[in-house]
Amino acid sequence: MPSSQTEALCVATRVLLRPLIRIFLRHGLPAKAFFDLAKQVYVEVAKTEFGIGGKAATTSRIAILTGLTRKDVQRLLAAPHRDEAAMSEQYNRAARVIAGWLKDEDFSDHKGHPAPLPVEGERRAFSELVRRYSGDMPPRAMLDELLRVGAVKRIKDGRVCLVERAYVPERGIAQKLNILGADTADLIATIEHNLYVNPQKPRFQRKVMYDNVPADTAKEFHAIAAARGQELLEALDRWLAHRDRDVNPAVKGTGRVRLGIGIYHFEESLDPETKRKPS
Repeated sequence: MPSSQTEALCVATRVLLRPLIRIFLRHGLPAKAFFDLAKQVYVEVAKTEFGIGGKAATTSRIAILTGLTRKDVQRLLAAPHRDEAAMSEQYNRAARVIAGWLKDEDFSDHKGHPAPLPVEGERRAFSELVRRYSGDMPPRAMLDELLRVGAVKRIKDGRVCLVERAYVPERGIAQKLNILGADTADLIATIEHNLYVNPQKPRFQRKVMYDNVPADTAKEFHAIAAARGQELLEALDRWLAHRDRDVNPAVKGTGRVRLGIGIYHFEESLDPETKRKPS
């Protein structure tokens, strides 16, 4: 890699790491733990994505690519690690259930709003909603999770009603950290695609930003961004759900891809006396 690109990558990585390191420090994660994680991911990516002829990379090749010793590579390959797919599965399933509740007429009231649902039943019940949008997830487990994060609540007659239009854990820091990994990885993968994989056909990646806005405008912008962003996401969710085989088994076509779009709101104080400090 040319030195100019290496320098640019290092500068970008420093910027990228700052908010991540803040989170690490808040949770007491020492530098050594981060170094060990980085080494393990280096080895995993080199093995699965940088092999030759469609085969996984050998220990020697991984060592050459990563700069680690063969002994370190062997140790890291043998080390157990959590199933990342399983960590994100609960997030995805819960999000699908809420999205189905929002858009599926079978679970709406006469005004088109998400209807309160009995927990059990063959039609127009929470158990049927979960079966339709979450596959084999037990309805009781899904209900417990949505109650725990505050996305649904029970009403006096025993039914459950939707109180949040998205699955964002309110009380579970561990679940929010899972979202940190999943959503940030998707954003970086899109940037990687646009830089290296297929720059002639980039994926949509845009943002708007101004840096001399009165601080008291932030609250208004937050409300507008949340409302319009949610509206766009729900419209795209309806479009995608109609074309998803799990939701609509009649869908035709070959191959399988995961498709989506993410929207995020950022804010940073630029006043020296009010610059954010870790709390």
